[in-house]
Amino acid sequence: MTENSGAAVKGPASYFPSIEQKYGRSIADWQELVRSSPLTRHMELVGWLKAEHGMGHGHANALVAHTLAEDKAK
Repeated sequence: MTENSGAAVKGPASYFPSIEQKYGRSIADWQELVRSSPLTRHMELVGWLKAEHGMGHGHANALVAHTLAEDKAK
């Protein structure tokens, strides 16, 4: 549940609890890894998370999409 009006989390963030549970790192840690990578393109970052960190495609895609969208909004 989100803090706003008790609505269910939707979109990429809906994957975050399972990402943290399955891979043992916080979302903030994963986002820092994505942001510190020399890669910048969405699918390059997804491939990197899959190859270097053993992350599944759906989890990697959600994490990269959310992180890049946050950065773009700044």
